[in-house]
Amino acid sequence: MGSGPLAGVRVLELGGVGPTPFCAMLLSDLGADVLRLDRPPGYDGGAPIDARFNLLNRGRRSAVVDLKQPAAVDAVLKLAGQADILLEGFRPGVAEKLGLGPEPCRKANTALVYGRMTGWGQGGPLAADPGHDINYISLTGVLHAVGRAGEPPAIPLNLAGDFGGGSLYLALGVVSALLESRTSGQGQVVDAAMVDGSASLMTLFYGLFAAGYWTDDRGANRLDSGAPWYNVYETADGGWISVGANESRFWRNLLRVLGLDEADFPGQHDKSGWPRMRERFAAVFRTRTRDEWCALADGQEACLTPVLSLAEAPRNAQLRARGTFVDIDGVTQPAPAPRFSRTPGAIQRPPSEPGQHTDEVLGEWGFTDTERAALRAAGAIG
Repeated sequence: MGSGPLAGVRVLELGGVGPTPFCAMLLSDLGADVLRLDRPPGYDGGAPIDARFNLLNRGRRSAVVDLKQPAAVDAVLKLAGQADILLEGFRPGVAEKLGLGPEPCRKANTALVYGRMTGWGQGGPLAADPGHDINYISLTGVLHAVGRAGEPPAIPLNLAGDFGGGSLYLALGVVSALLESRTSGQGQVVDAAMVDGSASLMTLFYGLFAAGYWTDDRGANRLDSGAPWYNVYETADGGWISVGANESRFWRNLLRVLGLDEADFPGQHDKSGWPRMRERFAAVFRTRTRDEWCALADGQEACLTPVLSLAEAPRNAQLRARGTFVDIDGVTQPAPAPRFSRTPGAIQRPPSEPGQHTDEVLGEWGFTDTERAALRAAGAIG
């Protein structure tokens, strides 16, 4: 059993790729007992890598279930009857066609929290269309807002749609619904759509835009590379430095580190002076290496940090002191977050091979030897 604040919570994950597995990983990191139901071999999805590197699958056990078999559907409903949360990431209507939609699951367990993850949502003209992170954030204003002036929109990996707007909102939703169900005794459906979540992430900027403080021009605002004091600069060795000197005192500290005089510029927030300020910053940063700038800025409160690569980040002194990264079976990976003072979360186990725990977990969840044998004979489990 997990040691985190969700210890004792049982989660049933209908296996998929992307945001639903990440949500399940987060719940597992926080102590939930998550059973992942993987599809039989041959399903084309996810990255073709060895199972131990598929970190989104960490922390939980796996059973292989063929949902096209009626016996498998009956087995999943039996599992749902003992779960607190069910997670599914199918296109709208697919779970219903399989016989595993909210209604039959609710009949099996009236207190079940049924979490649904989609890109476009359960309804609307695009509901049945395929899509990926880049499509969802392009429709909600996120993609348009990210990038430099005069350049195409910059793709922020798949962080804003899949994980930020999808997984995190689904996790918050199912945990909130579970908390409510402990009072009411009733479960409910949590409809998490990546378009909704990514739009929600833009709440600050829609407010600033409505107030006339934010323009719809990419790379022209204080947080989108428009401001010279909130930007990245190349150094003499080809490295990069990030600067986030938003507040006036930090901006002045930054000028002091760079050896520049405040009187040479019309003012921090005077946009007419931004182009010249950016040019001066860029020229000065190119005179020293990345590490030299970091040493000069150390303790100066200039909001200046190195841009670290995936290989470099786990070696950073702050992140090492914090334990932000851990090593599990030789694979360096981010540690569970956030932290809890009394019930800390933990990575319960490395990623599983599909079906690695089929008999073990089905036995724990109440299936007899005879029932498991019958399911295997019917091709329902593997």
